[in-house]
Amino acid sequence: MIYLASPYSHPDPEVREVRYLKAVAEAVKLAGLRHVVYSPIVHWHEVAKYHILPYEASFWEHQNRPMLKLATTLYVLTLDGWEESVGVTQELAWAKEL
Repeated sequence: MIYLASPYSHPDPEVREVRYLKAVAEAVKLAGLRHVVYSPIVHWHEVAKYHILPYEASFWEHQNRPMLKLATTLYVLTLDGWEESVGVTQELAWAKEL
């Protein structure tokens, strides 16, 4: 299973929406290549948006870390901001631990 990490958190909701749509496109591409893929952004964006949940990485750690443990591969979608992303940095550190 591929865990697809990508930057998400941003104070501008339009930036978060664009990042979500790009993560969706990548997940679709990977699924089309017959990979099993999990993206926390694809999975949780709409839920978080409509139920007014936080978008900061710290809130999602209890969801994301167990899913990364199940993955065999970590992919990073290198959108603008990925190197500064708290979430992506955290996911890379977890992957190194595993």
